[in-house]
Amino acid sequence: MLRALVLVLLLTNMMFFAWARGWLGTPPRQAESEPTRLAAQVRPELLKVLPAPAASVAVQAARSAAMVCLETGPLAGTDLIAAEALLVATQVPQGGWARTEPTVAPPWLVYIGRLPDPAVRRAREDELRRLDLSVEALTAPPELASGLVLSRHVTREDAQAWLNARSTPALRGVRVVQLQGAVAGVRLRVARAPAELAERLKALPPEALAGGFRPCAARP
Repeated sequence: MLRALVLVLLLTNMMFFAWARGWLGTPPRQAESEPTRLAAQVRPELLKVLPAPAASVAVQAARSAAMVCLETGPLAGTDLIAAEALLVATQVPQGGWARTEPTVAPPWLVYIGRLPDPAVRRAREDELRRLDLSVEALTAPPELASGLVLSRHVTREDAQAWLNARSTPALRGVRVVQLQGAVAGVRLRVARAPAELAERLKALPPEALAGGFRPCAARP
């Protein structure tokens, strides 16, 4: 009996040895070991191993490339305070945005309005944004409130030239108007917004943020 048991154990060990060597087929873990794993590489010549300092710089550069700069405004007074409270409620970290220097809004507007019905206003905003036009909600003065601003200009001639250069049915009802008593306001800028935060900022209600967040204007 003991001799039979020893014989069974010996045969079992011999079969395991043959299986591990691949004589009885491919072992399950062979695909995860060398040289099989090396042979399975796809275009290994594109892989470049960097020293630790250079790798750190490359990672930071990749992260920076994924960031976008967004801003909204101009805002002033209670509108500015409410907008910053909205950023806090949206969990934008403290120090994650900055106020730009106060500026006076150019007085000539390419304008659509008034659009007091929120549903109609949102439909026009969507229509215009599909044309890659920037849309800013106007909340003051009362005679222009609930309207939409497509562009701001220093002179009437510049505003009319902007409008004349664009001929599309989507611009029906658009006209050039003068904004009386323009007040100084600041822009809220999120200079380095990751993709997830950028999506949240763009989804905020535009009527509370002077038209909503949009790509930062180029600095002079």
